Amino acid sequence: MTAGLNFRTALLLLVPPLLWAGNAVVGRLVHDLVPPITLNFLRWALAFVFMLPLAGWLLRPHSSLWPHWKRFAVLGLLGVGCYNALQYLALQTSTPLNVTLVASSVPVWMLAIGALCFGQRISRRQVLGALLSITGVLVVLSRGQWSLLVQIRLVPGDVYVLLATLAWAFYSWMLSQPKDPPDIRNDWAAFLTAQMVFGLGWSGLFAAGEWALTDARIVWGWPLAAALFYVAIGPAILAYRCWGVGVQRVGPNIAGFFSNLTPLFAALMSAAFLGELPQPYHGIAFVLIVGGIVVSSRRPPGR
Repeated sequence: MTAGLNFRTALLLLVPPLLWAGNAVVGRLVHDLVPPITLNFLRWALAFVFMLPLAGWLLRPHSSLWPHWKRFAVLGLLGVGCYNALQYLALQTSTPLNVTLVASSVPVWMLAIGALCFGQRISRRQVLGALLSITGVLVVLSRGQWSLLVQIRLVPGDVYVLLATLAWAFYSWMLSQPKDPPDIRNDWAAFLTAQMVFGLGWSGLFAAGEWALTDARIVWGWPLAAALFYVAIGPAILAYRCWGVGVQRVGPNIAGFFSNLTPLFAALMSAAFLGELPQPYHGIAFVLIVGGIVVSSRRPPGR
């Protein structure tokens, strides 16, 4: 069962898009230093090392992880093995505008997958919230000039990020299903580490394929080391922790709207790091995105 959206849960769900926006900036900065799928593997390998002191008991032969290995293998595939690997890969052939635009369809896929695969009913309020939120994202992406959207052309990278979005929608819905043993479900470190155990296998397999099929190389140095520490601690551990708790509290449909704040935060970070001052359309977009969240999360009168 999920509860309504309150102030504390809203703050919790603001953390992931903020860290994910930083993840996109960092991923773009180091794309010449490390191959995209290898970056995903190194990120999670480092995060796994950080989590071992908190949840190392999961690796014991008789822990409750192994009887539920199929579920965590799927969660690890979707959340650890695929999602960010596909996004990093998308940035190799697609523009940031296209990648962010396709990724902004998360709320729509959340609603569709919930209705088709998990028996969830879609209300008019949720549809209206989705439209408001996506409109706000389009305002940011077009920089207030709608003519820019007409110039977008799909490339292979757009397909990769679409697959990433679908993987994230399925992952979020699976999080909302209470099928995990209590000692793992009630321990955030154990729950995340359980996904990493199998996710590292998937991401390592994908990285091995990248090195076998491409001329992959790594340029080691302090810039790459700093980037790895950030993406391992922030977007990997903290963001996944906050997202998991938020989804459990309010459900995937409502939580999905908060992901649309990612491009807005990315725009603000670009303004901070590139010296570009915020424009009026940033404020308009913020109102639309937050309005979509509020409309979709409000309970009908009498409930």
